[in-house]
Amino acid sequence: MGTIDGPRLAPRSQKPARQLVVFLHGYGADGNDLIDIGRMWQAVLPDAAFVSPHAPRPCGQAPVGREWFPLTFRSPGERWRGVQAAAPVLDQFLDQELARHGLPGSALALVGFSQGTMMALHVGLRRAVAPAAIVGFSGIFVLPNDAGPEAAEAVAGEIKARPPVLLAHGSDDDLIPVQALLQAANGLAALGIPAEWHISYGIGHGIDEDGLALAGGFLARRFAGR
Repeated sequence: MGTIDGPRLAPRSQKPARQLVVFLHGYGADGNDLIDIGRMWQAVLPDAAFVSPHAPRPCGQAPVGREWFPLTFRSPGERWRGVQAAAPVLDQFLDQELARHGLPGSALALVGFSQGTMMALHVGLRRAVAPAAIVGFSGIFVLPNDAGPEAAEAVAGEIKARPPVLLAHGSDDDLIPVQALLQAANGLAALGIPAEWHISYGIGHGIDEDGLALAGGFLARRFAGR
C-alpha cells in the first residue's frame, strides 16, 4: 500500500513533543477531518504533537476521500480482512512518527473515528510496546466473526498490548448502532483490556462536545507524567 502522510500540529508549548496523538479518520474522509480536534485538545495536552494521516486508498464509494479498506459488503469477514491488510502501513507510519519526535512507543495515543476506530483497536492492541491510550469514537472492535467474548478469545494470542481504552458512541447512530460499543467493551474485557465507555444521547454517527471533552481529559490523565 505504500506510505501515508497527513496534516500535523506541533506542541502548543513550543517545546519538543513529549507525547504523540495520532488521529485515524473514518471511511470517505481524510486526515483533515480530525486534525482540528488536536487544536481543541492543545489546552489540556500542551506537550503533545498531533498528526492525522490520510488513509492509503482512494474511497471506493465516494468521489473524494480515502478509506483504510473497502466496505463493499459491510460484512464481518470484509472488516476482518480489511483491518489485517491495512495494519502494516499504519504500523510503519506510527514507528516513523515516534522516531521523528524521538519518543518511545509508550508515549503514543491512537484516536479513531468509525473505520479509524477499527484500525486503532486492531493495530494498537498488537503493538510491541503498549500505547498510553486508545480512544474510539463510533466504531467497532473488529473480530473474526464480529461476535462477543467468544470471538475475542480467538485472537487472544495476537494481543501484545493492553492499554486503557475509551469508547464513545452516539445513541442515535444509524450507521454503526450503539450496540457496537457494548460488544466492543465486552470483547475487550474478555481480553483483559480495561475499557471505559460513554454514550452521547441524541447524537448520530458523529462526535459531540461532551465526547471530545471526555476524551481530552482521558488522554491527559493517561499521559500524566510521561
